[in-house]
Amino acid sequence: MSKYGDYVLVTDSTCDLPQKYADEFGIEVLPMGFLMEEKSYNHYLDAREMSLKEFYSKLKSGIQSQTTQISYNKYIEFFESVLKTGKDILYVAFTSGLSGTYNTSRIAARDVLEKYPDRDITILDSRCASAGQGTLIYYVGKKYKKDEPSSEELVKFIESVKMRVCHWFVVDDIDQLKRGGRISAVTATFAKALQIKPVLSVDNDGKLVNVGKIRGSNNVYDLLIKKMERDGDDIDRQTVIVAHADNLDGAKELKKRVKGMVKNVHIFDIGPVIGTHVGSGMLALCFLGKRNTEM
Repeated sequence: MSKYGDYVLVTDSTCDLPQKYADEFGIEVLPMGFLMEEKSYNHYLDAREMSLKEFYSKLKSGIQSQTTQISYNKYIEFFESVLKTGKDILYVAFTSGLSGTYNTSRIAARDVLEKYPDRDITILDSRCASAGQGTLIYYVGKKYKKDEPSSEELVKFIESVKMRVCHWFVVDDIDQLKRGGRISAVTATFAKALQIKPVLSVDNDGKLVNVGKIRGSNNVYDLLIKKMERDGDDIDRQTVIVAHADNLDGAKELKKRVKGMVKNVHIFDIGPVIGTHVGSGMLALCFLGKRNTEM
């Protein structure tokens, strides 16, 4: 449990935050689940039940993955384990635009508080996904540790930041999009032949949206940087996040190109929740600015 204040800051592993930052900031992280080969796994930030290398290797071999929500009972169990210690909870949940976990957590919170009427559970919809959620939690975690704000103060900070998180993803694995039914087999064949890569972002409702496409690997870096230059606020003072799905070389190259433009750059690994839908090779850049899903 966190040592800061009278409440615990909580999020879920869809944030794709490196474990070291969760430890550093004192954040509790609930695992999200996925199914592979008829076996269920919990995805923790340290990928203790299945490494990301194994996960993406299985995806590339054609093995399907299916994500699962955090169950009502798991929320009840976790919330009660915190409340009975005398601490309250501030939970920043995976966007409701992509999952029902936010609504499930609210129902569980309402029910468990009947047993602990003197405690409080505040649940916020992050409206962010994957490394975008991680970007939000990174900024929130730093404030949580450094300033030790009250729950009310941190809620105001989260609400002021979350809609400023800009997400840009370039997908490399066309086959995974096809397997997931997001594009047709014919479209996938032409896209691969022409080296076309879908460009995704997250809109104001927290939904993952296909906003366009580009051709060729070399254009990926220029595209992501141009979006940051266009939409970012005071980027030279920012810590930005480069994220990748089994594409560390690409992430290192993007970091190298971005490094001189910003204050700090961190690399995050994309986990199974988003990885299930976009496959290996995806590259992302997340920063603070004005959300704009126009190409």
